[in-house]
Amino acid sequence: MRFDRRFLLAGLGSALGLRSARAEIDGPPEPTSGPAPHESVRALPRSLPGADLQVIDLWPGDAPGGGSGPDADGYRYVEGPRGDITRVARPCLLVMRPANANGAAMIVAAGGGYAFIALGNEGVPVGRVLNAAGITVFLLIYRLPGEGWGSGPDAPRQDAQRALRLVRARGTEFGVDPGRVGVLGFSAGGHLMGETAVGSARDLYPGVDAIDAQPVRPALAGLIYPVITMRKPFDRTATRRILVGDDVTPTEMKTYSVDLQVGPETPPTFLVQAIDDPIAVADHPLLMFSALRKARVPAELHLFEQGGHGFGLGVPGTPAAAWPGLFLAWIRLHGFLRG
Repeated sequence: MRFDRRFLLAGLGSALGLRSARAEIDGPPEPTSGPAPHESVRALPRSLPGADLQVIDLWPGDAPGGGSGPDADGYRYVEGPRGDITRVARPCLLVMRPANANGAAMIVAAGGGYAFIALGNEGVPVGRVLNAAGITVFLLIYRLPGEGWGSGPDAPRQDAQRALRLVRARGTEFGVDPGRVGVLGFSAGGHLMGETAVGSARDLYPGVDAIDAQPVRPALAGLIYPVITMRKPFDRTATRRILVGDDVTPTEMKTYSVDLQVGPETPPTFLVQAIDDPIAVADHPLLMFSALRKARVPAELHLFEQGGHGFGLGVPGTPAAAWPGLFLAWIRLHGFLRG
């Protein structure tokens, strides 16, 4: 996935970047006086970009399903030099607050084939665009299925459901209207947010506290070059291999194919794809759009001739770079942006 690190460093500084990172990139941590009162893990080196971004743990204790999880050397997760996240030991939300909040919130899930989370390409830069529109952004650091979690392929889905409930339950704290919480996902993150949008009638974990009384259906969903289906011949993706392996059972086919679960309760959905995408081929959003139309769910689809996969905000000057403006116009059409 393409990513220009200069964009991150120049545009984010320390206030709008990634909170957690691999300490060994910049040497040993700077001395600290110990964790802040709200921290339950070691602080990060202050020299790393985004060290001041607020972090919210998703779970009050261990995540559901058990399992050993990865070793992140005492941190919540590990960040590579390109902003790619792996070894997610403690799933969490990173909060990006706008200068002029309008009450809308978006939970953003970057992709990476469920092998990593491309936060540097599809998380922070996208969050800045949404912040400029007055939207409070919550970047989702979700568990990766291959990192030793007992819930396996359902681990990230549990995290996504919990994220929606947590943002709604703490809406007053963040200036968020619980009725205006949407989801936006890219690639495998698009699969995750698609699964969350169509699977809101099913609780994937036992309730752990009062937060879990909140609903999980998002107000709307944006799926950007998403992986949608596990059906052949469109299943040649890392997402499918990591989630269900090579031998997909009929139950797994339905459970992890987003289009096969669309129903009247599915929220309005916005889809973007490049026709020359070699990974999540254009049939993925086409199958989803067909299912949405059949269920009479409001939907909008944009197919660009070129763009490939993992284009993030799009290369400036190319047609694919128009999608953020189209998305903002669409959510405004649906009453998501007010004031």
